[in-house]
Amino acid sequence: MSTATSISSKGPKKTFGQWFAATGWRHLIGVALCIYAAFPLLYVLSASLNPNGTLLSSNGFFSTIGLESYEKLFANEQRPFAAWFANTMFIGLTIAAASVLLGALAAYSFSRMRFKGRRFGLVSLLVVQIFPQLLAVVAIFILLTTLGDVYPALGIDNQIALIMVYLGGALGVNTYLMYGFFNTVPIEIDEAAKIDGAGHARIFFTMILRLVAPILAVVGLLSFISTTSDFVIASVVLVSPENQTLAVGLYSYVSEEFTSNWSVFAAGAVLAAIPVMALFLFLQKYIVGGLTAGAGK
Repeated sequence: MSTATSISSKGPKKTFGQWFAATGWRHLIGVALCIYAAFPLLYVLSASLNPNGTLLSSNGFFSTIGLESYEKLFANEQRPFAAWFANTMFIGLTIAAASVLLGALAAYSFSRMRFKGRRFGLVSLLVVQIFPQLLAVVAIFILLTTLGDVYPALGIDNQIALIMVYLGGALGVNTYLMYGFFNTVPIEIDEAAKIDGAGHARIFFTMILRLVAPILAVVGLLSFISTTSDFVIASVVLVSPENQTLAVGLYSYVSEEFTSNWSVFAAGAVLAAIPVMALFLFLQKYIVGGLTAGAGK
């Protein structure tokens, strides 16, 4: 009796048309979006394995497979791919770590402290973001040229100078983004810690940073992606081939009119995407873990 009751309570089985009208169309859209997103990735991978050196001949996916393009990528002494890769990792990871630390310190100050000029500072951060950093390329070039005469480490064709430029453009948006997330952390936590004798530094490094782990991971990932994929500013600041980044160096394979090698360029693009994907997979667990921990609290 109980079995019959449980079966009847489930109701009649849905037909395919009813299932598709209710939820099936969502699966169809999801599959279409996955195919749309995967197509350019597969196309570039197929072109990197095609020894013919063109993109047009790679219409037949993986019809020709070879590693000649990857061998040429590392064998060209005039275009040191390994140096470009190391430079990109150094600049990207440095910018990601510095942006997270400095942005978090500034966001904590704006969120937890009350001082003269606080409102003006927040509005200024918001207004500055209206103007993209690209508009200041000429000013950046003149400034670094002048600074290079006094401090060579901050001049043109120096990676430290490029890091300083990136930090100056990233602190504004990162600080404002973190500021909104810091405001979601109850201030009662700070007050309880102050009663126990904790100062701002101890509260920030031992308590607040753990509670805002999701936004730290997001800011670090976005900073790394924007830095490693930037071309305009990096091409202006870095001149020597051994100091260039992947975005600037790989462009030399397709910038020449008669010697464009799209297959080698595609091989470099595939290898350049690996660190970004690896960092995303590494930070994903921190993003999810921070969200679930915050919900549990």
